[in-house]
Amino acid sequence: MNIELQFKLRSNPIYFKYLHENSYWYKILNRNPDKFNEFVEEVKTKYHLRPTDKIKKAIDTVDMLSNVLSAFK
Repeated sequence: MNIELQFKLRSNPIYFKYLHENSYWYKILNRNPDKFNEFVEEVKTKYHLRPTDKIKKAIDTVDMLSNVLSAFK
């Protein structure tokens, strides 16, 4: 694995954690560092870090708060 890719992985704790949990990515990234973008997308999907996931979480929070406030009325 090239040094630049190692720095990218170690600089982000989420990437590093996911790499430890799914060690098959070591082999994939070692053989083809160009697959780093696929790795990042898989991490974002697994940990719900995509923008749509964040919007959904915000909507769910607002819904929960509105339900709690309506219960007090």
